Amino acid sequence: MKHDKFEHGAVSRSKPLTSSSLIAPHVHLSESVLLKNLIDALPQPLWVSNKKHLQYFNDALTDYLGVNLNEQGHLQWQSFIHTEDLQLFLAQWHAALDQHQNFETQCRIKRSDTHYRMCTLAVKFHHEPEHLLQWAVSLTDVHDYFEIQQQLSQIVSTQENMLDASADCINIISPEGEIRHSNQSGCLAQVSETAGQNQDRSLCWLNRLTPEARKSGQRALKQAAQGLNSRFSSKVQIKDQPIQYWDHLLTPILDQHNITQNILCVSRNISQQKIAETRLKEVIKRDELTGLYNRSTFYKTFKQVLLKAKQQQTIAGLLLIDLDYFRHINDTLGHIAGDHLLHVLGKRFQTCFGPNTIIARLGGDEFAVLVKNLESEEQLLATAQMAYAQLDQPINYVGNSISSAMSIGCAIYPRDALNTSNLLKCADIALNDLKNSGRGGIRMFNQEMCGSLENMTKQLTLARKIILADQIIPYYQPKVRLSDGAVIGFEALLRWQDQNQNIQLPSEIFAAFQDYELASRISETMQLKVFADMSRWQAQGLDLLPISINAAPVEFLRDDYAEKLLARLSNFDIPAHKVELEITEQSLSEHGANYVVRALNLLKQAGIQISLDDFGTGHSSLTRLQDYPVDCIKIDRNFVERMNSDPSALAIVKAITQIGSSIALDILVEGIENTEQLDTLIHCDCQIGQGFYFYRPMAGASAQALLHPADQ
Repeated sequence: MKHDKFEHGAVSRSKPLTSSSLIAPHVHLSESVLLKNLIDALPQPLWVSNKKHLQYFNDALTDYLGVNLNEQGHLQWQSFIHTEDLQLFLAQWHAALDQHQNFETQCRIKRSDTHYRMCTLAVKFHHEPEHLLQWAVSLTDVHDYFEIQQQLSQIVSTQENMLDASADCINIISPEGEIRHSNQSGCLAQVSETAGQNQDRSLCWLNRLTPEARKSGQRALKQAAQGLNSRFSSKVQIKDQPIQYWDHLLTPILDQHNITQNILCVSRNISQQKIAETRLKEVIKRDELTGLYNRSTFYKTFKQVLLKAKQQQTIAGLLLIDLDYFRHINDTLGHIAGDHLLHVLGKRFQTCFGPNTIIARLGGDEFAVLVKNLESEEQLLATAQMAYAQLDQPINYVGNSISSAMSIGCAIYPRDALNTSNLLKCADIALNDLKNSGRGGIRMFNQEMCGSLENMTKQLTLARKIILADQIIPYYQPKVRLSDGAVIGFEALLRWQDQNQNIQLPSEIFAAFQDYELASRISETMQLKVFADMSRWQAQGLDLLPISINAAPVEFLRDDYAEKLLARLSNFDIPAHKVELEITEQSLSEHGANYVVRALNLLKQAGIQISLDDFGTGHSSLTRLQDYPVDCIKIDRNFVERMNSDPSALAIVKAITQIGSSIALDILVEGIENTEQLDTLIHCDCQIGQGFYFYRPMAGASAQALLHPADQ
């Protein structure tokens, strides 16, 4: 702002002082000269004045301004003050003159180089009445310091603007917890957090926290005061508003001696994050298709329920539900239809059970129902009946009615088992017992079933020992041409050698083939040993005959079976067409096209033959075999044993042979043990067979003896 022109007054009427004018009349002239010389000798710019308003300007001021103001005709000294600063200076000047008080001010002074510089003007008054010297004005150039201060102020302002622009609440607090600075968000948050709570609005940081969070805040503050980063969370509940969640990070600001001088506290509102986390946790807990609890959530809840039941001495019931022939629905109507069935069934489960019931989809077509505070076995059976009835009403999809049924295994805590693992096993044993007897219905676990559990455990333990001790040995049963008995191939069969060097059958470890890890390790060992035998025979110049290897259905649970088999085959440099893979109908019915068929197609493309074992015992049909990459079907020995006494068994053998030939499938008959069976099979136009009538399974050395040199 521009000021008015310098007013005429006491200062404007002043004139230069002479040496004698500065002192009282009784002062000797030499003393005045001495005084003038002393003033001129001062390095600081200075001028003095007496009561008569006569002035003297020292040499330092003359040098600074570039003008000697003691000479007549020159500008008045006030003209060197910047016009924007002049009015304020004059106001201060006149006020000081009237009251005879010292004062100090800053203004811009024009130097000899025509540039204005910021200076400090200090006015000192002398109150001795005998002295004519009334006041002295000193000038100190503070321009450099002023610019530095300006720069620092700008930096501080910029930093404060940056802090204020942050959505986070930023507080600078002392090690004792006193708030020294808050950004705009911090101030607003503190007002918001304390609203309606009557909290102390002092500069104490801890008092700005909710009472519930102060203990955590105190620990964090103490830790930060010790030079360590600390962190804690808090929540704020304001009336009629949603709960706010805050995350507080305290960082110590250390001096050169690593002593905490201040603490930077950054508080972030994480309410939206908390909401997202809550929603995500809820999504993670649920099965996407059915909306029921998933396997992981169910197991956690299961443990909590049993723990509470133990503490309160109450009873709990468990149902394991498995849909019967669900894979058949996927294969016939498609996976979308199967998913629709699971979705609708999940919704029905959610609406039919009471609040004491927890329902989950464990995976695939498997469900679990947990009943808390169970009163009796009858109540659990009633719950199972309610679940079973959910499929009584048809489920329609794209005009098709999806028919299905379920098998349910039941177990009760603590009657049947005392922990989650064993209770699951008990329900699973009951479920498998039901399936083995024909599927469909409800089966309550009883202690007589424990024998099968113990037997399964023993088999799994034995299988692990056999694998660890490398006791697995492949045996080979020849496949022959029925017309002349010529050996045309082998089937590799699992055998193992016990501690007494006796050869044992795989039936001793049957349970291992239902376990993915054990089945996969056994399969890998068998493949490596069979391929090693074939590689050795090939190196000896023998003509390799095709050898078939068996695959358990559980091996296809992970979709890399084909890749691993082909990799092992490649390592031994064995032609793919010399290997045949035998699978069971169960593999196709249980896992469908998503797992098995993809692997089979990959193997067949590589040149490996595919054989379907135990045909006729499952649910496959001859017409559907065209949908699978199968080269050969093996008629189960059960039909061979009965065909000469049961006309229906004989009719099945004939039908399989005729229809199989019509769709270009090889037919192999297993379990041939006498001449009568052989004659009947030849009469039925069967071409290939195996059984004790021809050869029993034999060790590798005996199988090698049946091979011929490659050049024959």
